[in-house]
Amino acid sequence: MSKIKQTKIPVTLTEDNVLKIAVEQGVIENEFNWKLVRERDGLTKQSVDVMWIEFNDEGRFESKHDEPAIGRSLIMSPFNQFFTWQTTTITEIVEERDGYIKFKTQNSNYELWKLNAND
Repeated sequence: MSKIKQTKIPVTLTEDNVLKIAVEQGVIENEFNWKLVRERDGLTKQSVDVMWIEFNDEGRFESKHDEPAIGRSLIMSPFNQFFTWQTTTITEIVEERDGYIKFKTQNSNYELWKLNAND
């Protein structure tokens, strides 16, 4: 017997008892502006936006930033419980230029490209 694969689409229920599907929440994105590739296995993730975040000594969110730096983690949109990907903390920035960064984290090496470099 073959199994039928079902696609799960996240929904939320508003205060007015209206179901909002993933597209309206930005969970399903049609246009991507960023592409991240993990070096060891070629894992590729894409998102509309990226954010760089810092954690405090207890491992709790401390601050968000527009620029990468050692000690920050990359998070890919959407910026809610359905985020696309989050890296561990950056330990080294290998190369950085307009629309591109190659960096090492605590457990992986990544390359991140801005797909629409003219934006």
